[in-house]
Amino acid sequence: MLQFVAKIELRLLAVPLISMSRSKWIEAKVQTTLKSQVIFRGQGLHSGRPVTLILHPAPADHGIQFLRRDFARGEGIVRALFDRVNQSPLCTRIQNQHGASVSTIEHLMAALAGCGVHNVLAELDGPEVPILDGSAAPFVRGIFGAGVVGLGRELRAIRVLKPVEVRRGDASARLTPAEALHIDFEIDFADAVIGHQSRSMSLANGAFARMLADSRTFCRQADVDAMRAQGLALGGTYENAVVVDGEQVLSPGGLRHRDEAVRHKMLDALGDLYLAGLPILGRYTGVRAGHALTNDLLRALFADPTAWELHSCDTRTLAQLPGTALHAEDIPAVA
Repeated sequence: MLQFVAKIELRLLAVPLISMSRSKWIEAKVQTTLKSQVIFRGQGLHSGRPVTLILHPAPADHGIQFLRRDFARGEGIVRALFDRVNQSPLCTRIQNQHGASVSTIEHLMAALAGCGVHNVLAELDGPEVPILDGSAAPFVRGIFGAGVVGLGRELRAIRVLKPVEVRRGDASARLTPAEALHIDFEIDFADAVIGHQSRSMSLANGAFARMLADSRTFCRQADVDAMRAQGLALGGTYENAVVVDGEQVLSPGGLRHRDEAVRHKMLDALGDLYLAGLPILGRYTGVRAGHALTNDLLRALFADPTAWELHSCDTRTLAQLPGTALHAEDIPAVA
């Protein structure tokens, strides 16, 4: 791990920005951050507590870091990296050595990855990222509204060199070499309204914002009842999650997409993969996979130094990354 951190924190040579129109996203082979801060207010899905999240611009090689401002100075920083994950079946939670943790980060991480943002300080006044509408679309809209700027420092990506796979029971997650980030996902639920769903897509050129960002987290009514009995999902409502029961969708307005469930699982996977610390060039295949299994996969990848390499992003590579050439019209109207 020390070798990996040293590699991703190298000070790299600056390269020029490529010109862009007002409607287009940054198109440059450099690290990026936000042009200005953006604020989100809501409540935690599991805690039910009100929370304010402020995304601040950050310098090159900062990466994605969270700041719990309710902790003592110097103790509230939690880096968004795979080895900081304290595994939970219900969400992605990261924690530092001082006990500061941040939960339900996956939708925000997916939005940052999908918008091509590499450096941000995410400041919170509580232990959980606000759930908002249960998707990543409000985060995407906020990030796009704040704007993104290049930092004059070269961007690198993690290129997968050989297959890596992990399993838990009948669930599996796999990374294989590919020129771009591609996600394949398959789920199978007893509830007829979900059932068996599968989808496969490249995440290049704004595809995340167009196809996945507005897909909401989902659960069965029986699971909601069980979680609340355990003091969980206290902030969950029919408005910030798709709740299903057999053949029925209990949430008002029904589904945003016929296959919204598998799209949301792909959204989660993108957010969890961004805990690699850099964009990934490879094909992710998930079968009934969840947060913990994707974290297992990243740990397995970085445990094998022959399975990956750092790749300097030239213009051709950049075109394969999420967030490149993102347009305002790509962002779902629900955001």
